[in-house]
Amino acid sequence: MTQQVPSTEPELAGVRNFRDVGGLPTVDGRRVRSGRLFRSGHLAHATKEDAAFLSSLGLHTIFDFRNASDQKLEGPDVELPGVRNVNLPLTDPADGSEFWKMVRDGELDQLRAHLGGGRGADRMIGSYRTIITERTAEHSQVLHALAEDSVPALMHCAAGKDRAGLSIAVTLLAVGVERDAIVADYLESNARHRRYKVHRNGTSDTARSPEVMELLSPLFDARAEYLTAAFETIEETWGGVDGYLERALRLTPELRDRLRDTLLD
Repeated sequence: MTQQVPSTEPELAGVRNFRDVGGLPTVDGRRVRSGRLFRSGHLAHATKEDAAFLSSLGLHTIFDFRNASDQKLEGPDVELPGVRNVNLPLTDPADGSEFWKMVRDGELDQLRAHLGGGRGADRMIGSYRTIITERTAEHSQVLHALAEDSVPALMHCAAGKDRAGLSIAVTLLAVGVERDAIVADYLESNARHRRYKVHRNGTSDTARSPEVMELLSPLFDARAEYLTAAFETIEETWGGVDGYLERALRLTPELRDRLRDTLLD
């Protein structure tokens, strides 16, 4: 199943990976309503034109899943008048800080030792599993806010791929979007114009050689196996999506119905 990029998708100069998730189909024949739920990379480098476009969306809430280290590296989001900004870090800035310093500054031998032989992909799979099991309070807060008063909403992290990707996936699971459609939307983050610009210090010849970029690719790719690991964690830990939503995210049947009515046509 392939989700086509809408021809009306804006080309934003300073915001990567932006899109409206409207149109995705649910298992009961409904669709996500356009103009209700958006996703993107960070907004720190948004131009005036980008900010004007974002303001035109009528956003109620922006959920920023970056941690303090991300914000220090990239800067704070641009301020949009009348929009509520909610920062819910889904990763601890102290967790892996040395690892990400190595990603930016490390020599080839270091990268080989930490990322070669499938270790980069394994790290990503572990991260996805951990966010699902350990960030239930944050995902619960997001879903309750969406059900109550926070749409239209934009969710973002740094690249708009992992933390925002998982939060969008959890939201889509909650309203019954088809699993294949969730994966297809997630994989759209691999499009060239959407991909995060990798931060590497040093000269271009040594810092961004083909081997270096190949070693880093698992960290900056959207891979179906990562999202599959998150889905498997839900099954293994709570016995399925319903158990996860009810027991981990405290989403009652009434709130789930309200969320569907808010986000679906």
